[in-house]
Amino acid sequence: MSKVLITGSDGFVGSALTSALLNSDYKIVMASRTNERNSSAIAVGDINSTTDWAVALRNCSTVIHLAGRAHVLNERSQNPLESFREINSRGTINLARQAAKQGVKRFVFISSIGVNGNITTEKAFTSSSEPNPHSPYAISKFEAENGIVEICEYSGMEFVIIRPPLIYGANAPGNFGKLVDWIQRGVPLPFASIKDNLRSLVSIENLIDLIEIVVSHPSAANQTFLISDGVDISTVGLLTEIGVALNRPARLFSVHPKILRRAAQLVGMDSAATSLLDSLQVDISNTCKLLNWKPKVSVAGGLKNAFLSPEQRLFNSYKG
Repeated sequence: MSKVLITGSDGFVGSALTSALLNSDYKIVMASRTNERNSSAIAVGDINSTTDWAVALRNCSTVIHLAGRAHVLNERSQNPLESFREINSRGTINLARQAAKQGVKRFVFISSIGVNGNITTEKAFTSSSEPNPHSPYAISKFEAENGIVEICEYSGMEFVIIRPPLIYGANAPGNFGKLVDWIQRGVPLPFASIKDNLRSLVSIENLIDLIEIVVSHPSAANQTFLISDGVDISTVGLLTEIGVALNRPARLFSVHPKILRRAAQLVGMDSAATSLLDSLQVDISNTCKLLNWKPKVSVAGGLKNAFLSPEQRLFNSYKG
């Protein structure tokens, strides 16, 4: 039985992945900063350039690295790039170096589509698109990718990199969680004119499905994959679909995009404006071709699943 280490096992993606793999043929080792949420997890403390992973890595053949410093909505660090680098760049490279020394065969890293850039204009990003990270978060993820590839080149450990766009699902944090909260509370939103942008999203179900595949798929070795639900959606379309899934229609009114962008700039929310106003599309054809994979659920299906009760989700899992 192969032994798989999942870092960040108590996070949004980590908890979903752990639940999925516990029913598989793998022996799962869970690691997190503390084991307060799950006493079965190995507490490794803060993730940085000096974290000791020896206990967690013992006899593992695969590492799935999810833990890291994610997008921070209310940034308080005096040096955000350095804060992201210490955890996401140096912390990841430290783990990869220790994994290689311990004889780990495959290192799966969940990166970010931000490595490619924060907007698309004429063409969707592909797996061969030139990296163009803008934010401190994306820069730290790109540096981590480069460090992993370098370690794998001299050690023989295989890498798999996945760059997801916005991940949504039950209790999703970040920008998606804020949109859901606004619609649930019936807050009027000034986005009715944002109909022409197109955003790629990925449901937690589709991301978990792909991660399960790349753990062992021979064609996944030393590859970088883009992922999405396969259909892109505008801001108005997303808000409308969230409203349908919640059975609480979105209350939208129109404000010109230029005014929205300027207002966001004045309050230091440029990145949020970019996420709502601009396009960001990914082409997953290479992922589908190499792995013989396709998204399991649509955007509508993923949103419906996101708002099921825990009892309904459990019932559906038993149904198959």
